[in-house]
Amino acid sequence: MRDGALLIRGARIVDGTGSPWFFGDVEVAGDRIARVGRRLDATPGARVVDAEGRVLAPGFIDIHSHSDDTILLNPRAESKVRQGVTSEVIGNCGYSLAPLEGGALADVRRDLEDSGIDVRWRSFDEYLTHVERSGTAVNIASLVGHGTVRRAVMGCVERGPSREELDRMKALVARALNEGAWGISSGLIYPPSCYASTDELVELARVAREAGGIYASHIRNEDDRLVQAVEEAIAIGERARVPVEISHHKASGVQNWGTVRTTIALMDEARARGVNVACDVYPYTASSTSLSVILPQWVFDGGLDAALQRLKDPAVRERIRPIVEEEEGRKRGWDKTVISSVTRERNRVFEGMSLLQVAELTGKDPFTAALDLLVDECAAVQTVRFGMCEEDVAYVLAWPESCVGSDASVRAPYGPLGKGKPHPRSYGTFPRVLARYVRERGVLRLEEAVRKMTSLPASRVGLPDRGIIRPGMIADLVLFDPDKVADMATYADPHRYPMGIDWVFVAGTPVVAHGEHTGATPGRVLRRGRAS
Repeated sequence: MRDGALLIRGARIVDGTGSPWFFGDVEVAGDRIARVGRRLDATPGARVVDAEGRVLAPGFIDIHSHSDDTILLNPRAESKVRQGVTSEVIGNCGYSLAPLEGGALADVRRDLEDSGIDVRWRSFDEYLTHVERSGTAVNIASLVGHGTVRRAVMGCVERGPSREELDRMKALVARALNEGAWGISSGLIYPPSCYASTDELVELARVAREAGGIYASHIRNEDDRLVQAVEEAIAIGERARVPVEISHHKASGVQNWGTVRTTIALMDEARARGVNVACDVYPYTASSTSLSVILPQWVFDGGLDAALQRLKDPAVRERIRPIVEEEEGRKRGWDKTVISSVTRERNRVFEGMSLLQVAELTGKDPFTAALDLLVDECAAVQTVRFGMCEEDVAYVLAWPESCVGSDASVRAPYGPLGKGKPHPRSYGTFPRVLARYVRERGVLRLEEAVRKMTSLPASRVGLPDRGIIRPGMIADLVLFDPDKVADMATYADPHRYPMGIDWVFVAGTPVVAHGEHTGATPGRVLRRGRAS
């Protein structure tokens, strides 16, 4: 008898490569796939899972996740693993929880002070070890955040680095890569990443390339200057000779709908001349981010405390009012930005309300209501922002080189992670693709959708031994009902698990069985260059 033998019998196997599905069985021995074939004989003593009427696929890989802190609060990874996710790539949008030096340490401590997380780590390796010791139901791979590195060396300042500062940043990135980071990410709408020049980003991306890593970017603009932002990302890839992943690709604002056809064409042209550039996408027409993105970037020069002082100054408010009212009021519409979470109980009433509704409730104009809330919450206000169109989502999703990524953190409908009204993508991204874009709309074949969730993200990041059902691969697997799988989370009621995900195996261990979490936490922290 093979150790821990498991036989999944009679499945419709979608192997992750994009090849046509076939009926068959999969045997798992220990943490790896041992055999794949038709009508396999069960090893004596093996556990048999009847997969009749179900699809067996590699476990889904969330290439764009923000579970850096929430995986410590909920090692069961409830909202992700119940979607069929078995691996998450964190450290995105320029923000990682290590390395922590200087301003980065102070900022992360402030970010996490209400969570109860004890920030004991400093180095990237120490953070990954902390996640390992805390346990996790899913595998965790992390990028190192450019914003975190810049804060560590320079703080939050609107200027370029000196040669010495740039060298220190490069050294921190190199060390993080040596300690297991899979690349570097940037968040070019967020301070301090937004203060970086293209040249600075090229220098740091070259460090990632030398170590075999990638450059993932929340690009500098996703609305009126989307084309120029994509051109910058491509230029960074071309100059640094590094693989580029454009995060959560979209065109925001009705005036920009359809621009993704231009940007996808730009990426195709770049790929034709040897630039390894691609993107990921989530299947929703609303984004989610901090309310502070409505502010001009110079407001945060000097850090959060300096920003809050500026926002209390009537003269500063009047200076920025026309900018914000033009972008948020005239172009987007105050009714298109919805408060999803706050930290103070007195402000919970605003969760689920648009900025227009908040203004009406408080008797203020929308601009004043937004800034007053930012000040009262020390800028810790999360929003859902409606601004994309369905046709663009489908177009990006259908591009052969796009992966599926949630752009969301682990959530749970209980405890501290059950508060607020987070974007439903936290619970529904992967089932929504299978339900809406495969079964209902036919935008993707089932095999192609699974490829975008498995082998494609694995190859983009460089994750070994995952993403394909094949003997010798790690047994990260998901078994789902193709006729019933669907997202259930909505913007009004987001804390709802999907349906149709019956079994999820991580390294051969059932984490979801018969649709329920088993409580197991067999996930691993995946370090670049180390055994899987």
